[in-house]
Amino acid sequence: MMQQYSSNSYLFGGNAPYIEDLYEAYLDNPASVSESWRAYFDAMQHVPGANGDARDIAHSPVQASFAERARLGPICRVIASPDAELGRKRVSVQKLIAAYRNIGSRWANLDPLKRQERPALPDLEPSFYGFSDTDMDIVFNTSNTYFGKETMPLRELLQNLRETYCGTLGIEFMYITDQTEKRWWQAKLETIRSKPDFSTEKKKHILERLTAAEGFERYLHTRFIGQKRFSLEGGDSFIASMDELIQRAGKAGVQEIVIGMAHRGRLNVLVNIMGKNPLDLFAEFEGKHADDLPSGDVKYHQGFTSDLATPGGPINLSLAFNPSHLEIVNPVVEGAVKARQVRRGDRDGSQVLPILVHGDAAFSGQGVIMETLNLALTRGYGTGGTVHIVINNQIGFTTSDPRDSRSTTYCTDVVKMIEAPVLHVNGDDPESVVLATQMALDYRQAFKRDVVIDIICFRKLGHNEQDTPAMTQPLMYKKIAQHPGTRKLYAERLESQGVIGEAYGAELSKQFRKDLDAGKYSTNPVLVNKTIFTAEPTAGRNEASETGVPLAELKRLSEMLTKIPEGFKLHPLVEKVVTDRARMGRGEQPLDWGMGEHLAFASLVAGGYPIRITGQDSGRATFSHRHAVFHDQNREKWDSGTYIPLQNIADNQATFTVIDSVLSEEAVLGFEYGYSISAPDTLVIWEAQFGDFANGAQVLIDQFITSGEVKWGLASGLTLMLPHGYEGQGPEHSSARPERFLQLCAENNIQVCQPSNPAQIFHLLRRQMTTMRRKPLIILTPKSLLRNKDAVSQLADLSQGNFRNIIGDATAAHEKVERLIACSGKVYYDLINRRQENTQEKVAIIRIEQLYPFPFDEFKGVLDHYPKLKEIVWCQDEPKNQGYWRFLQHYIMNAMSPGQQFGYAGRLASASTACGYAATHAIQQKALLDQAFGEFSVFFNK
Repeated sequence: MMQQYSSNSYLFGGNAPYIEDLYEAYLDNPASVSESWRAYFDAMQHVPGANGDARDIAHSPVQASFAERARLGPICRVIASPDAELGRKRVSVQKLIAAYRNIGSRWANLDPLKRQERPALPDLEPSFYGFSDTDMDIVFNTSNTYFGKETMPLRELLQNLRETYCGTLGIEFMYITDQTEKRWWQAKLETIRSKPDFSTEKKKHILERLTAAEGFERYLHTRFIGQKRFSLEGGDSFIASMDELIQRAGKAGVQEIVIGMAHRGRLNVLVNIMGKNPLDLFAEFEGKHADDLPSGDVKYHQGFTSDLATPGGPINLSLAFNPSHLEIVNPVVEGAVKARQVRRGDRDGSQVLPILVHGDAAFSGQGVIMETLNLALTRGYGTGGTVHIVINNQIGFTTSDPRDSRSTTYCTDVVKMIEAPVLHVNGDDPESVVLATQMALDYRQAFKRDVVIDIICFRKLGHNEQDTPAMTQPLMYKKIAQHPGTRKLYAERLESQGVIGEAYGAELSKQFRKDLDAGKYSTNPVLVNKTIFTAEPTAGRNEASETGVPLAELKRLSEMLTKIPEGFKLHPLVEKVVTDRARMGRGEQPLDWGMGEHLAFASLVAGGYPIRITGQDSGRATFSHRHAVFHDQNREKWDSGTYIPLQNIADNQATFTVIDSVLSEEAVLGFEYGYSISAPDTLVIWEAQFGDFANGAQVLIDQFITSGEVKWGLASGLTLMLPHGYEGQGPEHSSARPERFLQLCAENNIQVCQPSNPAQIFHLLRRQMTTMRRKPLIILTPKSLLRNKDAVSQLADLSQGNFRNIIGDATAAHEKVERLIACSGKVYYDLINRRQENTQEKVAIIRIEQLYPFPFDEFKGVLDHYPKLKEIVWCQDEPKNQGYWRFLQHYIMNAMSPGQQFGYAGRLASASTACGYAATHAIQQKALLDQAFGEFSVFFNK
């Protein structure tokens, strides 16, 4: 038994992965494995339970076969030499190859400053596998490599492995599950030993790009001393990488590129990549600004758009505007790319490419990175792969010790969650940087997956030009001070190769400075350049406010919304919803909220307006009111078990897309914002599961949605649906925090509305698309009102009129009213019910449906309708320090007449949005209603 184990043991246990890999190679090409292994695997095709004569069989029978043959007796006579020691060495060679493919990057020469010691990795040492110097000349089978030989001495193999995986380019890819992708990388790398072979002209072009990168930074440093610009010096190879990426993408058929990046090197990209006129940038340094923007922004936040010439024809570049929140631009870029792909009919992402540029510390530290990566392979958010470039200056802000900046080996390790390959490259070897860029783009175009280029470099200056990094990294900056610069090193390298003469590099630098003084472009031919990033609306929009739809069309739409395919089995509860909607469409019963919404969507897509609605439960909706997607009860959804009526409204309708998003707020909302600015003719809606879930995306709300227009001129029609209502469900399920949105309201930047019946949501959604108003829309949507029998509308209400900013009291006698209660949302129905219980003819109740822009003239007109009006009360569910009270006070007080009094009815100020006890909620609710109809507790005189 021991003899049997001795002859076969090297095939099992820790060596099983080797057998598995060898078998994969055999399936791909039987000639790629040795004759002994080929004979064994050929025999395996006839193993009982191994699917007969099929070539590509399940691996579990193969593995079981190994174990069974080992149990029955020796098999080395079939597959290996009788010399067991030699057999073990052959396996060890394969394990050594696998080790270099897996972790060879850990020994790569990546640090331009040469500060990092090479880690001890026994797996990469021949001695770890029992090899000695006497084994170096033994010839082994290497047919599963791409080094060009089926056999070679161990010495030669080791040299090839180290050149390929441990040079200035170190690559991580073996964690990829797909064998085809792994072999693609092995072939790409091993056939050239990870070494570029560029022409003389190519090398000169790389030097020219390095000269432009360095020359631009040094020019700014001397001309605009002390001004912030977030210099790229030390990471100059990044410009060579971007240049190669764009030119190669154009050659590959890419038509548009959207770029997202933070501050480091941004000005350099604007001039040396995007083609912005240097004189325009210099004027901004000297104080020039856009007169048409109320706020504007600093230079290193600005976006830009240009068309450049490439070998494949013109390519459109867009650099997204980005605030100081670093990586927050990532999902915005992905959304903008998705919209452009949809517009082009680019289903796989071949024509529109996203490029995201990161800092090392932000890439490992910002949560939005993970959230955005998690979108990459989903149906609703995938963009066919993103090329990520990390400008890895090894310091972050002031933390150069990785033990303080991350818990992973590399700052890029987070991308392993989506199996994205990473190319770590030494920034002082610009040819390797360009080679890495070529391979990254080729991989993205071939497999439509994310890929990362990690340019390890340094930061010559501080975080900004007013920072002194030597205070916190003294030894690091001593080395940086002694560094001659990447351009100089590369120029000397080309001189030594005889590619350029001794004066060529200096003359190139001198000429570039002259060009900057003259305001000449340093990029490839610039066809068009401009500061616009967004697309302009093209659909038929007008200023008319009428949003009604003819009654006959509403009935036709209702029929299509309730038409079920033959043989499609609905859930009984959904079947009842559909039956009720059919009756609503015939005018046999009032419309509920879901039907009002559906008719708005249906009329829009029938009229040529695409709709995209996403959220964590948007198909059904959190409170099961929408049911935009029907699910066949007899089929799973991946077996065509779904039906979406809104996609079947008319023959030539616009698209309707509804997506149940990943469990993310920040990345998903950023994506939808980016989509909205690139698709102005699409109604783009993000729906929070509960309104306060917007808290997780507050950065997007503050820095993009509410301020993007005044800072950057970005117009967006993004709509946010935020469920809001005090139902006794606790602090996290009550408030959409309307006060936060109202605090951000100024300069007509957004719309904040709280519709209270189905007709209102119908007209509001249609208004968002059919008028010229292109502003973000915040809708505080209800919860209990979704099924409240009082919160209904008639079909005729949708056939005429428009969204009503204020809904007056149609039942109160104007000549008798002495107190006016103004409110918004659900509390209106509580107030109406209380008034009916205690008949009070002197009280009128109105609803303010649009909180901002506040309809001041309409509100004043309502007050003027009541000649005996003495008291005005604002009533709200929310605590006094939240909701609308503090925002609306000055509007209401300015509309009041002399002698009128102003009061508040609602909850007391609270640190929490709502109480968590249902009994306490009921007490508070009764108290605020008592207060609304009782004596004032707080008065304000005009």
